[in-house]
Amino acid sequence: MIDIRLIRSNPELVKENIRKKFQDEKLPLVDEVIALDKQLRECKTKADTLRGQRNSLSKEIGNLMMQKKIEEAETIKTQVAEIAQQLEDLKELELDLPEQIRQRMMVIPNIIDETVPLGKDDSENVEVERYGEMIVPDYEVPYHIDIMESFQGIDLDSARKTSGSGFYYLTGDIARLHSAILTYARDFMIDKGFTYCIPPFMIRSGVVTGVMSFAEMENMMYKIEGEDLYLIGTSEHSMIGKFIDSITPEEDLPIAYTSYSPCFRKEVGAHGIEERGVYRVHQFEKQEMIVVCHPDDSKAWFEKFYQYTVEFFRSLLIPVRTLECCSGDLADLKVKSVDVEAWSPRQQKFFEVGSCSNLGDAQARRLAIRARNENGTYFPHTLNNTVVAPPRMLIAFLENNLTEDGKIRIPESLQMYMGGKEFIEK
Repeated sequence: MIDIRLIRSNPELVKENIRKKFQDEKLPLVDEVIALDKQLRECKTKADTLRGQRNSLSKEIGNLMMQKKIEEAETIKTQVAEIAQQLEDLKELELDLPEQIRQRMMVIPNIIDETVPLGKDDSENVEVERYGEMIVPDYEVPYHIDIMESFQGIDLDSARKTSGSGFYYLTGDIARLHSAILTYARDFMIDKGFTYCIPPFMIRSGVVTGVMSFAEMENMMYKIEGEDLYLIGTSEHSMIGKFIDSITPEEDLPIAYTSYSPCFRKEVGAHGIEERGVYRVHQFEKQEMIVVCHPDDSKAWFEKFYQYTVEFFRSLLIPVRTLECCSGDLADLKVKSVDVEAWSPRQQKFFEVGSCSNLGDAQARRLAIRARNENGTYFPHTLNNTVVAPPRMLIAFLENNLTEDGKIRIPESLQMYMGGKEFIEK
């Protein structure tokens, strides 16, 4: 949610930002906010004037009563009653208008960074850099489910019976590998100076609407029937919610957490809950990183964030690239975003394994997250980034570490988490 003062002072800038995101249907919202805001301010001014008149008349009534001018006092009492009714009507407007403004403000997209490339959708995202050698071995790399099944490491048939498509059982060394990667990711981020946290896996609707747009919420979140609770789609949701209605001394910034959680997603419109694959699933686990920082520091944190993910994947011998998200691919709260994509030797192309986002002060405004210095309070910036999210990451790991004789190579960085194993054998 952007600052309403920006809409008042520079509505054309806000409209141009909407055009850059190819959301022209939202252009009328800017004029509606301006009109409603003007009406609200006029309403408050009129209410203040009426309250002043009422106070003056009340004093006059007292004086008339003391002079026993009862009839004149009663006449003025009628005027006071009329003012009271007007104030009551204005009170309803003073309650209703801010909510109307807020509803529109929540839909107007955040101002994107000037460096974001313009484009309508993810097909126009821009490659930034590649890391590692994109090797295509001279032996066949099977489909990831076939690799897992060759180690008796996955059971999709049973999961379909218990839960439906988009779920899975991991077993044996594949399950151990899954957990080892998450544990390594936790320690990797702790070594970078982040505080480890396990957050609540359910959050209230007020937090949900504070951390994401309505469209994302509808397409992602599972609601707990009969309760004001949603299953989180990523631990960023509850980690940012941790700071709701808080004021942090500026000297305590930045606050950097790395959080673990299971994640639950409806994946509406995903075309794609594959019957056999685990690329898009309804349930997975993830190691996340978030930071709450001074606005001047958010660009530097953004660069560090996605580089941490690149470093993590390279330590597991997985080639990756970074991809700048274009304006039309940015969610409404985001100022700037970079996806990290891993190399698939089987498909000979990259696929997304993580996303790094700078949300500016949008989440802070929605959730009343503030910082304080000697000049008063202000809204800090919030950022989030995926460290690793199995089982999708397992696809990249297995394909890039499969040997010609069908073993799975365990990189040195991961061996201590796999009981010292250098290979997983059938």
